[in-house]
Amino acid sequence: MKKLLFLFLLSCVYTVVYSDLQAQTNHPVDESLYEGMQWRLVGPFRGGRAGTVCGVPGKPNLFYQGTAGGGVWRTQDGGGTWECISDGYFGGSIGAVAVSPSDPNVIYVGEGEETVRGNVSSGRGLWKSVDAGKTWQHIGLSESEHIGRIAIHPTDPNTVFVAAMGNLWKPNEQRGLFRSQDGGASWENVLFVSDSAGAVDIMLDPNNSRIMYCGTWQIKRNGYRMDSGGPGSGLWKSVDAGDTWTELTDKPGLPEGVWGIVGVTVSHVNSNRVWAIIESLDGGVFRSDDGGETWEKTNDDRGLRQRAWYYSRIYADTQDEDIVYVMNVRYFRSKDGGETFEQFNAPHGDHHDLWIAPEDNQRMVIADDGGAQVSFDGGENWSTYYNQPTAQFYRVTTDNHFPFRILGAQQDNSTVRIDHRSKGNAITERNWEPSAGGESAHLAPDPENPEVVYGGTFKGYMSRYDHTTGQTRSVNVWPDNPAGSGVEVMKYRFNWNFPTYFSPHDKDRLYACSNFLHVTTNEGQSWEVISPDLTRNDPKTLYSSGGPITQDNTGVEFYGTIFAIEESTHEEGVIYTGSDDGVLHVTTDGGANWTDITPPGAPANLMINCIDVDPHDPAGVYMAGTSYKFGDYQPYLFVSKNYGKSWKKIVSGIPATYYTRALRADTERPGLLYAGTEWGIFVSFDDGSNWQPFQLNLPIVAIRDLHVRDHSLIAATHGRSFWMIDDLGPVRQMSKELASQDMHLFDPKPAYRMAQGGRGRANAKLEGTNHPNGVHFHFFTKDVQEDEEIKLEILENDGDLIRSYSTKGKKDKKLKIDSIGNNLLWDLRYDGFKEFPGMVLYSSPNRGPRAVPGDYKARLVR
Repeated sequence: MKKLLFLFLLSCVYTVVYSDLQAQTNHPVDESLYEGMQWRLVGPFRGGRAGTVCGVPGKPNLFYQGTAGGGVWRTQDGGGTWECISDGYFGGSIGAVAVSPSDPNVIYVGEGEETVRGNVSSGRGLWKSVDAGKTWQHIGLSESEHIGRIAIHPTDPNTVFVAAMGNLWKPNEQRGLFRSQDGGASWENVLFVSDSAGAVDIMLDPNNSRIMYCGTWQIKRNGYRMDSGGPGSGLWKSVDAGDTWTELTDKPGLPEGVWGIVGVTVSHVNSNRVWAIIESLDGGVFRSDDGGETWEKTNDDRGLRQRAWYYSRIYADTQDEDIVYVMNVRYFRSKDGGETFEQFNAPHGDHHDLWIAPEDNQRMVIADDGGAQVSFDGGENWSTYYNQPTAQFYRVTTDNHFPFRILGAQQDNSTVRIDHRSKGNAITERNWEPSAGGESAHLAPDPENPEVVYGGTFKGYMSRYDHTTGQTRSVNVWPDNPAGSGVEVMKYRFNWNFPTYFSPHDKDRLYACSNFLHVTTNEGQSWEVISPDLTRNDPKTLYSSGGPITQDNTGVEFYGTIFAIEESTHEEGVIYTGSDDGVLHVTTDGGANWTDITPPGAPANLMINCIDVDPHDPAGVYMAGTSYKFGDYQPYLFVSKNYGKSWKKIVSGIPATYYTRALRADTERPGLLYAGTEWGIFVSFDDGSNWQPFQLNLPIVAIRDLHVRDHSLIAATHGRSFWMIDDLGPVRQMSKELASQDMHLFDPKPAYRMAQGGRGRANAKLEGTNHPNGVHFHFFTKDVQEDEEIKLEILENDGDLIRSYSTKGKKDKKLKIDSIGNNLLWDLRYDGFKEFPGMVLYSSPNRGPRAVPGDYKARLVR
């Protein structure tokens, strides 16, 4: 490893940069000046949760999936590779995808996932494509929030039914079953139960589309509980294409009492055969052989209906009236009409949706917590999910290895430690591995030995993992596994996503957070409590979650916990904590005494997701929180300049519904801030007084955490894996005077001469983009004329020319000017030998020698 330093003839003075832009207000910085910066997808390419899938009749290799955070994806090679087709239009959480049976160019997509677990995200309505996903148009139902299913008329692509679940957090009117007969230009609610219950499933009779069945569901969540079931849950039938509906809930053979979620399907072979899977105290799989008039319970195996709210999907085979499938942790198949079931696993567990080709019941695609997988032999074999970069990450950190590695926990999978740059052409499966802890962990790599990592997981479990030896050791604060019980039984209340964190001052001091702050100095062999309860400790939020039918206590709803921690890098013992129930504390003496410093303008139930001490001011601290789980989608960002004695809300420029989870201060430039929201990332050049998008090429996706490391910014996306900007130089150096210039060459970050790697990207659909191996120059040029020559020249420190790139150059000496903001990668090489016509050299590429470590100059010439 060798380092190359660069001196520049056109460089900025940092003291001018800092004072200049901070003085501005209400004047956003022109993004085009730094749009040469790009986010790159690091990975991993391992699928996150998908809740909806479909194929296309007669097109054996074409399938679609809607993910829980990463938009809509398509495979055209039977699951070999996937590509996102919603980028540029929409992204995030997808509840339903449907392709018109009569015109496969017509696709409808509903936002807001149906799999409403604790990390669920809501959506913003419906989208339609008439060119197989090349372009999209928003077609309404913006307040439907969560869409459970879409059904399209078999011969008319303009007639479509949408099962809208509605707002998960509070009552609203835009829920129930909607119908459009003009391709989404207008909508009518043809089945409305109440403002607390929506439609979750819709099934058109495959043999008579005028007959249809609909399941309705009363479901509600908040920050500390989930309730599935109520008077609005039921089963309905229409025989006149949805004009009128008859409730079947009280038909003979169906369960009495309160219902929860309902799934329904109709045999493709026999229209009188209908199955339903119903959440109820007496629930299970039910079958009707007379079109829903009478019913028989065929199976009540708990394996088919455990955690019913998360599954409860049922599918009739397309060619055999006795075959029916049920989705759950495993997926189940019955060959005797639902009397008995065999259980199976696709490559990943927790199955949510299934599509079976009508012309070939061996061809199918399944959705689960690992994305989508395809089978051509009825489920005997499935395609991989290690080709979908849709991982959902909660947190991100880095270790002290060189090159540094990125660490985080993937929901529904393992933790991940991944190289931010590799020796190969790309970042592949060889460049990442599982680490300590589980799917919901904060990770804390040992500052002195990065091969040792500490990580938590749900219910307070915590482990120490040594990557050198492979040894895992339990380091729980308290030896208890309260699985199945409510938070009220726990000695210490640990969140699903509880923080673990090393002190920046004492490399042996590791913190862990329940409702108390715990510390160990002996690698977790013993723990000390150094705080009182730092939450609201409100009894009405501290009890078993679930009901009125099924309790559900996996740790997701454990509440009244510390959710964020930060110790000042300036002063040892100055520690801030924030709780998921809206309380912020500080201690200035290492935990001996604590002060409540909750911002007066913060909601009572604000989930304090991020605390960041100002790297440039010991008294400065930033805080990000969210209250979306109580139906409040506003952004909440605050700054204090006096250790939390007073606060200022700083959200100007962020849309009113873009709720926030992350706020990080730049480590080099005072007042430069980055904020992560549910719909993307924002930047502020004036300490939060004004915000503007910092999306660049980043897809629309929720940002759960941000991490500034050296010259880089890393985003933990919740549905598109890890992305990063390698060089923050352009935004760090931006100034009003600089922005007024006709052109400017930004100082690049110090470059490292590496033996291998960074030469490109082998397969964009399967591998992450590697860090560029060389020097990445960013520059802007305004009003470039078509025939104008612009040069970027690299020189020795004494002024001798090494290499020149020009807009009139050829091949590898071409300087591309695509927009105002641009970039160029110098591969650290001098020019090669001179060529002449007819020259042929076997296995001898014309590459010059590589630059030796030292100082170099560059200039932009116009």
